[in-house]
Formats: sequence, C-alpha cells, structure tokens
Amino acid sequence: MIAKIWKKVLFIILIIACLFNIVNKLVHKASLEQELQSSAEYIEQKKEEEI
Repeated sequence: MIAKIWKKVLFIILIIACLFNIVNKLVHKASLEQELQSSAEYIEQKKEEEI
C-alpha cells in the first residue's frame, strides 16, 4: 500500500521536474542569430588554427 503511494508521489515529482526542465530551456533558449554568430566565430577560429 505504502509502496503504491510512494510510486505515485515520485512519478508526480518526475513529471514536474520534466516540465520545469522544458520550460526552463524555452525561457533561456539562445536566439538563432546568436547561435549562427557563435558557429561562424568557431569556424573562423578553426581556420586560423590550421594556418
């Protein structure tokens, strides 16, 4: 009986943690422009290291 209750409680905590993680990622998501800029800088840096 107690095991079933704990299982439900832990399952609810797991669902809440997953939802919190998804919302947190959406709120702090980097913009596409920032991602493209950092990728371009990384590629330029790698090209300079090869030379």
